Amino acid sequence: MDVQRCDWPFGHDDYLAYHDNEWGRPTTDSARLFEKICLEGFQSGLSWLTILRKRDRFRVVFSDFDIPTVAAYDEDDVLRLLDDAGIVRHRGKIEATINNAQRALELIDDAGSLVDWIWEWAVHDPERHDGNVPVSTERSAALAKELKRRGWRFFGPTTAYAFMQSEGLTNDHDSQCFAHDLCEQERQTFLEDRTLRPV
Repeated sequence: MDVQRCDWPFGHDDYLAYHDNEWGRPTTDSARLFEKICLEGFQSGLSWLTILRKRDRFRVVFSDFDIPTVAAYDEDDVLRLLDDAGIVRHRGKIEATINNAQRALELIDDAGSLVDWIWEWAVHDPERHDGNVPVSTERSAALAKELKRRGWRFFGPTTAYAFMQSEGLTNDHDSQCFAHDLCEQERQTFLEDRTLRPV
């Protein structure tokens, strides 16, 4: 019996694996969440498949996206990264990643947890788009606006919505896709667990 999936990941095994095992699944790890934010920024103007195939190298050269480590990068690190053919060598995006790590530390100091703050932006009852998925929403625009206010870069409404999809802040798997209900169950469990935490 054929497995029903969304229509976008076909043609590449790494796309299929990403769709089946990662896209739309929440993470409680701040480094992995920060990685998603950064890689969505690097993807701007490129295909996600390009970023996905470079992801392992991104992890190596960006210290596995450990936020305090990346926040401490200097101009020597920028030059090192610009010289690495295994990643996207775009000065603006590299400098934005370092800046955003610094802003993430400020947000953590302010809110206590990057993961908890980000999940305040979750869509509790996402619409089922089924083939007509928007590139941005009012909520992604508001998230992008708030992070811009906090000094983040390379994170506009479209990038914000792609991040929300990948992190599971919304659920844009087609309703017939085998992963839709699995992801929704994980999302709702994650949201419920957050509401039960002591303030």
